[in-house]
Amino acid sequence: MTHRTARSPEAPESAKAPEAPRTPEAPKAAETAPADTPPGSPGAGRPRVHRAWWVALAAALTIVVAGAFTTLSGVLVTPLHGAFGWSRATIGVAVSVNMVLYGLTAPFAAALMDRFGIRRTALAALAVVATGALLTTVMTAPWQFTLFWGLLVGLGSGAMAMTFAATVTQRWFVRGRGLVTGILTAAGVFGQFVFLPVLSWLTERHGWRPALVSVALAALVLLPLVRLLLRDHPADGGLKPYGGAEFVPRPAPAPGAARRTVRVLLDTARTGPFWLLAGVFAVCGASTNGIMWSHFTPAAHDHGMAATTASSLLALIGICNVAGTIGSGWLTDRYDPRRLLAGCFVLRGISLVLLPMLMAATPGPPLVVFAVFFGLLDVATVPPVIALCREFYGADSAIVFGWVNAAHQLGAGLMAGLGGVIRDAFGTYDPVWVASGALCAMAALLALVIRGRPAAGPENYAEEPCNPSGVT
Repeated sequence: MTHRTARSPEAPESAKAPEAPRTPEAPKAAETAPADTPPGSPGAGRPRVHRAWWVALAAALTIVVAGAFTTLSGVLVTPLHGAFGWSRATIGVAVSVNMVLYGLTAPFAAALMDRFGIRRTALAALAVVATGALLTTVMTAPWQFTLFWGLLVGLGSGAMAMTFAATVTQRWFVRGRGLVTGILTAAGVFGQFVFLPVLSWLTERHGWRPALVSVALAALVLLPLVRLLLRDHPADGGLKPYGGAEFVPRPAPAPGAARRTVRVLLDTARTGPFWLLAGVFAVCGASTNGIMWSHFTPAAHDHGMAATTASSLLALIGICNVAGTIGSGWLTDRYDPRRLLAGCFVLRGISLVLLPMLMAATPGPPLVVFAVFFGLLDVATVPPVIALCREFYGADSAIVFGWVNAAHQLGAGLMAGLGGVIRDAFGTYDPVWVASGALCAMAALLALVIRGRPAAGPENYAEEPCNPSGVT
């Protein structure tokens, strides 16, 4: 903006300094200085919408695409069995490798984001899953399926899992962290249930290869958008985190990502909150992925329900996941996450115990209500668990949550196996539902006793007064 010479009231009119020409573009340029301008630089300004929301948008789209890859494994089993004559056990090896790596990659991916940055890690993960999917279309042997789909897609999709969401919210948000965590977590569920019917239709009408090419293209199309919108840290653009009262310098890259990931595990394993969180989240995995997503359809079939009807109920649960997770994130910002976590487990346990009495060949209104209710609770445990990891472990919280999430996958795997054993032993799934309800009651008690010394450091910096408009 062009400056004018100050005018004294006593000065005569002839003493006025000549006024410089004023261009209409100058004020506008000053008001809309780029967000990347460092503080104190000439022309420094702040954007109308904080860059954190653009980063969250790019992260959400990335997680949506990752969700599409995780849901495609189940769609591929029958077509591959028909196309190559491979046994389901052989196909299951690649699927199992994919699931295991999906869980184990998360804590290492969080360390890689600290070492190389969020954007580089996300771009690499998208390129890896796209490459794995495209290579899968030209495979001719089971070992290739294990390598391309199990290894490459497992590693890539695991790097874009919930630890990715935790890292983004930890760096870019102070106010509304729980809400944004809920939105990003819901993005993964949204990706699964938006892509699932489309991928199933493509597989039935055009074969399994077009379905793989479709998800690969989705990942490739997202690459330039992620490169444009995603940023590693607010300090890179001279910004404070959204809702933060102080400018937070970007920490130096942490070398030795793998070594740091293991060190964080060894250090946190000496603390009580880690084992309580891991135990609680293991029960979460057992009572959702381990039983509901693995055994609900065969249990419904035992009662004479058609598989398509049972799948429709699962889809309804998935749709309600989105609202439940976002709502849980909003509540996490306002209430004690321990009590919120305990409440989720109590309500989930009650619903699981009641489920055997609701099963029937034709689902009635009570079973539909169960699907809606369980869907609201299904992924609602994620935002409070991430908040507790952040409370106790500060800058290492994303890596810690990655290890806690590995316990979630372990619990899911154990329940998936034990559920089948119990069904074979008793001839019914009823004991499985009751046992899961009892585990949820135990998890609710564990959640209430999670205590420890909060982490100190820049991750707990002060929050600015609330600005509902989101304009900074």
